[in-house]
Amino acid sequence: MATNPLKKHSAEMTDGPSRAPARAMLKAIGFTDEDLAKPLIGVATTWIETMPCNFNQRELAGYVKEGIREAGGTPMEFNTIAVSDGVAMGTEGMKGSLVSREVIADSIEVVARGHSFDGLVVIVGCDKTIPGGAMALARLNLPGLAFYNGSIAPGKLDGVDLTILDVFEAVGAHGAGKIDDARLKAIEDAACPGAGACGGQFTANTMAMALEFLGISPAGANAVPALGRAKADAARDAGRLAVQLLKDDVKPRDIMTREGFENAIAGFAATGGSTNAVLHLLAIAREAGVELTIDDFDVISERTPIVASLKPAGAYVAEDLYNAGGYGLVSKELVGAGLAHAGARNVDGATFGDIADAAVATAGQQVVVSVKQPLKATGGIAIMRGNLATDGCVVKLAGHERSFHRGPARVFDREEECFAAVQSGAIKPGDVVVIRYEGPVGGPGMREMLGVTAAIVGAGLGDDVALITDGRFSGATHGFMVGHIAPEAAVGGNLGLVREGDSIVLDVEKRRLDVEVSDAELAERRKAWRAPAPRYTTGVFAKYVRSVASASEGAITSPGLAGSVW
Repeated sequence: MATNPLKKHSAEMTDGPSRAPARAMLKAIGFTDEDLAKPLIGVATTWIETMPCNFNQRELAGYVKEGIREAGGTPMEFNTIAVSDGVAMGTEGMKGSLVSREVIADSIEVVARGHSFDGLVVIVGCDKTIPGGAMALARLNLPGLAFYNGSIAPGKLDGVDLTILDVFEAVGAHGAGKIDDARLKAIEDAACPGAGACGGQFTANTMAMALEFLGISPAGANAVPALGRAKADAARDAGRLAVQLLKDDVKPRDIMTREGFENAIAGFAATGGSTNAVLHLLAIAREAGVELTIDDFDVISERTPIVASLKPAGAYVAEDLYNAGGYGLVSKELVGAGLAHAGARNVDGATFGDIADAAVATAGQQVVVSVKQPLKATGGIAIMRGNLATDGCVVKLAGHERSFHRGPARVFDREEECFAAVQSGAIKPGDVVVIRYEGPVGGPGMREMLGVTAAIVGAGLGDDVALITDGRFSGATHGFMVGHIAPEAAVGGNLGLVREGDSIVLDVEKRRLDVEVSDAELAERRKAWRAPAPRYTTGVFAKYVRSVASASEGAITSPGLAGSVW
């Protein structure tokens, strides 16, 4: 029997007399000869019962599989892990979050290679599953796409929309005595009404938009809310598209071009998105073999105004953007102003310009404004250097108006120590909070600091202090915050030499982050500095520390394109 020409990889697993044992095992779970004669399309989910963010993925996988079958393929569903940032935030478990991105990419690769899939649909949700899925697609370069399971609906309390950020900030307000136990409980109970990823332009929604702007997710699919009526149809369409990509021999690296990455960065900048996009887009680009540096983010953000009023910096949530007309409204503003590459291709065959032209705004919508009258003249981040960040760091600009701060250092070697200080009232206006040894190596795993940053805002200090760290921030963070400081303290970065009370200067206009201590004094302090003992000496965290790159390179553990053979 002739092999189906679309079975470019799976034929070696299923075809011919010698493969009878493999076919026998697959028939044991319901696959037929007819099924096995078709191309095999892997359907990766990151479903897990530890969060709402990915909770609808098993249902959506069923619709994706329907679409694959309708288009002439045979789907094979498999699962990988996820770590809930929202649940783990502020605990030792949060160190597993960024590590999980690497495990997700690795596990998708292992299953796809191990079972000789011809194509791939990756269903993603919570923060690290999105870049992890995209990294695997780039690494494998099998015809396929990423499909976001959608954003959660906003919670409601007293007629006001809530997100998980409101709960974190309520903790700070409670600690400062501004609200009582009953009010905290009411906010907790109302904030998260069902399945879907966190509702603001936090990391999940930032990256979901970035993947559409990059082109590896079908236009319009990711913006549909998790429980929206159109989500099932979008999932079926994604399954059909995966088979068509196989027929047309269109692969992820054909889509993931330099122009696509610049569009993704522009979309992230124009919506005041999560600083985590810097790490994740650098990592995806490395897997795709596209040259991209941390400085590219500064250049693009500087020329890109903010046109979408999305939480945490703005007023609206992801569902509001969808109802206003979707991501295409942002595309239209960027293309119209010459701030995006109109010719970059989407995985569905349309160009970025086509998608922008097709966007239709809902009458009276106020979520996306004209690029001629932007919410802010420049984008949501800047890249700074200085004697505390010779390899760069990321400052979030959306959500506050400050561009300069000088103050005394309040130094903490762990996030928990800082959180306790905020809750006890020990942090004062004017302080520069320093949290170090929380980078990729030092943490390990570069924890997000939403618990601390939200507590600072909740305590009423958001406009009066700055925070710097070699760790990360949640996309829900707002205020004058600097993260991803590189080199990190644990590998000898000058952040490890800062002492309590040192004067620290943050100057966004000059793109500088400095401690006002002489080079000679820093050299003397370095003589006495010793690297801290590893917090983990066995297991996945120890392995991660030995292979992880700097935050300025995306904190990736893979060699990237050089390691691929497909």
